Amino acid sequence: MSEKRDYYEILGVSRDASADEIKKSYRKLAVKFHPDKNPGDHTAEEKFKELGEAYEALSDADKRAAYDRYGHAAFSGGGGGRSGGGGFHDPMDIFSQMFGGAFGGGFEEFFGGGGSRRGSGKQKGSDLRYDLEISLEEAARGVEKELEIERYVPCEPCGSKGTKGSGGVKPCSTCGGRGVVGRQSGIFIQQATCPECRGAGETISDPCSSCKGDGRVQRDSRIKLRIPAGVDTGTRLRSSGNGDSGVRGGAAGDLYVFLHVRDHDVFERDDSDLYCSVPLPFSVAALGGELKVPSLDGQSSIKIPMGTQGGTTFRLRDKGMPSLTNGRRGDLNVTVQVEVPTKLNSDQQEKLRAFSESIGDHNSPMQEGFFKKAKRFFDL
Repeated sequence: MSEKRDYYEILGVSRDASADEIKKSYRKLAVKFHPDKNPGDHTAEEKFKELGEAYEALSDADKRAAYDRYGHAAFSGGGGGRSGGGGFHDPMDIFSQMFGGAFGGGFEEFFGGGGSRRGSGKQKGSDLRYDLEISLEEAARGVEKELEIERYVPCEPCGSKGTKGSGGVKPCSTCGGRGVVGRQSGIFIQQATCPECRGAGETISDPCSSCKGDGRVQRDSRIKLRIPAGVDTGTRLRSSGNGDSGVRGGAAGDLYVFLHVRDHDVFERDDSDLYCSVPLPFSVAALGGELKVPSLDGQSSIKIPMGTQGGTTFRLRDKGMPSLTNGRRGDLNVTVQVEVPTKLNSDQQEKLRAFSESIGDHNSPMQEGFFKKAKRFFDL
């Protein structure tokens, strides 16, 4: 739900850090929060994903330059759907590219596990991003939206297996089912994704005609999303499992929805407080009375004291936005602007002159105070 964190902050480096410093920090933190090292720890899994996204942006010179200039907006998609280039890259792939050649047995063996990711044929789907615009009223009350996105979904004809029959899947003969191939380079073994099975560890002799052996197909999907009251521009919502479906029955990625609250015609927002300006008739300002003002709950009333000056602000408690964390509502701050008549007939003008003469200068506190302060500038 929180606002997207700064990539430099995620990696724990300064904005002028060198490429080597960024790489070194990523290596250290990625090992610390790797899911295989923190089984069942969802917080560690989220941090691992953040690290992958941050490193992918800052390790590329062009992407880093764009990020330094525009921030996260550099990678934002248009109205909705995929974020420039088809969603975020899998953080596991980023990790394996860095560590695959540094340890002879691959990064799974580095953790003492053993091929839980490669060689199963099932690969997790990508996370997706969707940018959604809502109104201030919807942000105040909460709303359910139906999103339409293009994503990979399980292939129904083959049941996500990628093959027509049960005997069509065999271990890849090139990599021996490991999904990676290696060659000796000094004391290290350099590893790369198997070109034959593309890392799946399996080959299919009779691929499904619908998905071509992938176990998934691209379709337009409709997803319902409940948006809680109190959200603001920059709020990120996670819809678990509604990203791309995985390859051949692999786990689905998540859908991340970034919210943008439209500017309102009447209200301006500052956290949970709302602000607006309303016209105040001259007669009500002078004589006092009741003024109807807009609020998110409909009309509200303000008692105007006699002699109210333009620019006076009235606070209506609990008439602002609800807090996303505790639900408490902020205040509505209404500033009145005294409305001076622009068209007066001769009779009205005469009466107004008579009124002005009758009150004189002693009934104009603002004018009197100003001239006292400005006396040394004028020969009055």
